[in-house]
Amino acid sequence: MKEKCAKESTTVMNELVLPNDTNTFGNLMGGRLLYWMDICSAMAAQKHCNSPVVTVSVDNVSFKRSIRLGEVVTIEAKVTRAFNTSIEVRMEVFAQNLPLGTKEKSNEAYYTFVAVDEHAKPQPIPKVVPETELEHRLYDEAMRRRELRLILSGKLDPSKATELKNLVNLFDHKG
Repeated sequence: MKEKCAKESTTVMNELVLPNDTNTFGNLMGGRLLYWMDICSAMAAQKHCNSPVVTVSVDNVSFKRSIRLGEVVTIEAKVTRAFNTSIEVRMEVFAQNLPLGTKEKSNEAYYTFVAVDEHAKPQPIPKVVPETELEHRLYDEAMRRRELRLILSGKLDPSKATELKNLVNLFDHKG
């Protein structure tokens, strides 16, 4: 299976916030944004896997800035790391006020997908080749995020989280 560069999965999606997307305060509903983020990140994962994917995890999503009616939401997604059958995708979300010419970061999140075959069974996926300094950092940190997700879901005993232990030990030695 051929490895792929992280940049090959880059996906950018734009959505205009319309009245039916907003709450009573004129802000984009969080659920609508999560829906758009799921679509965009799934496209990035499918570009990398060349197969359908299913969402298995959504990390903490913090809303740093409200997105208002009439603004354009831009979601930028890119694969950070592939494991055996799962893949992590990082997204950044921006709110743009086109008449004012402004663009502000609103959110950042990580979604995890599993590649599946025609019988909805997990299948192996290509490794990710990071190229830039940021891609290398996100790639290295992905294992810690994965271990944390597995611990929180009850699928990994915390004592077996070697990457997280190494991180804690690093901070213990610096202090």
